[in-house]
Amino acid sequence: MTRTTVLGALAGLLAIANPAQSADLPVAPEPVDYVRVCDAYGSRFYYIPGTETCLRVGGRVRTEFRFRNFGDSPNAWGERDTDGYQWRSRGYLYLDARTATEFGTLRAFIEAYITATNDNNSAATLDKGYIQWGGLLAGRAGSNFDFFTGYSYNAQIESYSDRKLNQMAYTFAFGNGFNATMAVEDQAGRATAVGLNGGTQGYGGTRMPDFVGALGIKQGWGQAQVMGALHQVYPNATVNGVAGGSEDDLGWAIGGGVKIKIPGLANGGSVALQGVYTDGASGYGSTGWNSRITDSVVSGSGTNTTKTWNVFGGVSLGLTQTLKANIEGGYHNVDGGTSAYDFTQWDASANLVWEPVSGFIMGPELQYRNVDFSRSSGLSDTNDLYGTFRLQRTF
Repeated sequence: MTRTTVLGALAGLLAIANPAQSADLPVAPEPVDYVRVCDAYGSRFYYIPGTETCLRVGGRVRTEFRFRNFGDSPNAWGERDTDGYQWRSRGYLYLDARTATEFGTLRAFIEAYITATNDNNSAATLDKGYIQWGGLLAGRAGSNFDFFTGYSYNAQIESYSDRKLNQMAYTFAFGNGFNATMAVEDQAGRATAVGLNGGTQGYGGTRMPDFVGALGIKQGWGQAQVMGALHQVYPNATVNGVAGGSEDDLGWAIGGGVKIKIPGLANGGSVALQGVYTDGASGYGSTGWNSRITDSVVSGSGTNTTKTWNVFGGVSLGLTQTLKANIEGGYHNVDGGTSAYDFTQWDASANLVWEPVSGFIMGPELQYRNVDFSRSSGLSDTNDLYGTFRLQRTF
């Protein structure tokens, strides 16, 4: 026992005298929380470490050279202080987080971008940002009224309605591809203008949101939708010190559309057709109107709502595995409450898109718009032409 005690004491003294050897003793490693792949919601999702939430991160870079209106004069090239071309670049960020709950998937989605046009940089723009839980959606997203939103780039004008705005919506899924949606959406995103004294005035402050409903079906042959909306027309009481109509109107819109797949093409294709009628809610007919458009017109007899007929559609053809052609257009007829605000508008767009590598596209686009004003407006008809060449990488 004495010898064992002495040897133990000597070993302790040696360890104290040589601390380097003590430091070399093995130490248990800290546990590592590795990133795990999440395959419950498709590819490219992974679990956020320490949680049961799956996240997908993506982005997009787009640059395009844009020839501004070079149609009939007056046009963007006719005045020395107007940009005849625009060179625009834009960067997107996408974040998609999903968690399984007993009431359905809880999702949070963000789509934001920053744009640089010529030498001007924009602040960050929230294009989409919403929370989705089962059938409930709340936040900024595409309007539930919008169905066909184009095949082409539609880089500078568009014939249809394509609006992102704040909303609260609930979608009921009935099975076999049938669904119904009821939504409350921001009215300000659909307000156009009110005609007064040959010009236009803005809206007053917001009072009532828009109410939107849609019925849809999506199956192997394609998809279809019918939709309607109610929209408050709430003009300013005065403009430039002149008394205007402060009378409120309840505008409305109704529409329907269908997209049908085209079989037998190398890379798929489809054809779409949609019609929309509006009364006091012109923003549902198109988001590519000429600036003369109104929701109502103030005259000596009071306030008269603007009525529009809108028919538009397009064809998308996957010619090869890497080449796609898109053609689309629309016709819009405007009864502006008084004849001075009446006009018809034609739009057409066509492009050719080459995708040499998955997620990387490039190609040219040509767009045309004709506006035929009524004689009593005193305005000259216009023929606008726009050209764009785009390169885009999505990852």
